[in-house]
Amino acid sequence: MKVGVVRKLQVKTLVGLGNFAIFNRPLRKYLLRKMEERIYHDLIVANPDNRLLRVQEDKYALGKALLRSIDRAFERGNISHGAARGLLSVFLGNVFFGGFYKRREFIERYGFKPPMFITISPTLHCNLRCKGCYANAKDAPYRKLPWDVFDRIIREAKDLWGANFFVISGGEPLLYADKGKSFLDIAEKHNDCFFLMYTNGTLINDFMAKRLAELGNITPAISVEGLKKETDERRGEGVFEKTHEGMANLRKYGVPFGISVTLTKYNADVVVSEEFLDHYFDQEGAIYMWVFHYMPIGRDYDPDLLIPPEKRFELFKREWQIVREREIFLADFWNSGTASDGCICAARGGGYFYITWDGDVTPCVFVPFSTHNIIKVYEEGGTLETVINSELFRRIREWQNNYAYAQPADKTGNLLRQCPMRDHYDVIFKVVKEVGAHGIDEDANSIVGDEEYRRKMVEYGEAIDRITREYWEREYLSKG
Repeated sequence: MKVGVVRKLQVKTLVGLGNFAIFNRPLRKYLLRKMEERIYHDLIVANPDNRLLRVQEDKYALGKALLRSIDRAFERGNISHGAARGLLSVFLGNVFFGGFYKRREFIERYGFKPPMFITISPTLHCNLRCKGCYANAKDAPYRKLPWDVFDRIIREAKDLWGANFFVISGGEPLLYADKGKSFLDIAEKHNDCFFLMYTNGTLINDFMAKRLAELGNITPAISVEGLKKETDERRGEGVFEKTHEGMANLRKYGVPFGISVTLTKYNADVVVSEEFLDHYFDQEGAIYMWVFHYMPIGRDYDPDLLIPPEKRFELFKREWQIVREREIFLADFWNSGTASDGCICAARGGGYFYITWDGDVTPCVFVPFSTHNIIKVYEEGGTLETVINSELFRRIREWQNNYAYAQPADKTGNLLRQCPMRDHYDVIFKVVKEVGAHGIDEDANSIVGDEEYRRKMVEYGEAIDRITREYWEREYLSKG
């Protein structure tokens, strides 16, 4: 029997057991232990892509932390029956282990692995005006994806390459409305998919939390900036309390949730402090944390708000300490590059791409340049594969492959400096110019012509390399 068939049967058996074992502690422990063993075997023992051992160990540590975080939520009784089905059958079954055959068909058709997910911002509309918002969100309910397009994107990703995971951002996703339908209607229609929803949390009242629990396939990632002081300074007076009311409602109905944090030079220390971790993970019951470094795009972009290179390196070491010692699932889109084999944008294998409220398709949430609009692509008879195979995406994937992703283990580029926008700005600058990409808004167009911005970004990336290279070569390359 082929390895793929055996693996599929194993996963089906485990997920089937999971449906029975949801609230049976010994059986649940057994299920999660078997999944952890599967992850260890695939990453460390098999290592099919011959990646660096330390890189694989980072991936395993993160996967193990995710399973342990899910188990803690069950132990606390913070998971409803609907959410349990979503976590075990949809997330762990369809997303974490599923989609094998669809992805293999895609590889045979195009010669490269498909992306794992799409980030979609269905609306620009937001009830907050956060300082430095990457999307420059505003009171604009008319800026939204048409329902039929939103629905087709998800259906098509499932059909074309077996995607069952989608990240929903904004604006504020809970304000999306078109043709009398909301984002929750999308989640209900596509109940074989799992949705991570970035939200400011202020709209999660009792009714909303109950509805999320019934659906079971949405996990809210609530945006905070630290504790009360930091959150209210950036998001507005009283927002901290409103987000915590939302968290309390989610706990009441058993909806698993996490937090999302944007780091600047002003709040970086707070976010990795024991006080912060104790508050959100022990007291509030968050399961995971997504960490974004402030990217100077969007509203009032300012490179001087970037985390200083020395501080970023300190954060790298501290964050991995948290993952390994506290077994908290903490993923940092810049400092977790070793766990993703580098940059994951531009529809790289196992990676993602981004679609805005206007339909503009960009390589990444933080690379605000586009050559295609999905609404127009559909009107002209194209599909998501039209975008994936665009020159903009192809050129970025070429750089990713040459830098690290497709290189032999001993030739892997420095994954502590892996972002083409932040750490290698001239890469993005050159590609955007040569393929004729346009900014998705006025701020993005301003960036391209801002020579002072370019100088600061290039210098930042060079500083990151100087500070991290010796560590990368000693701790990763030399250990094979």
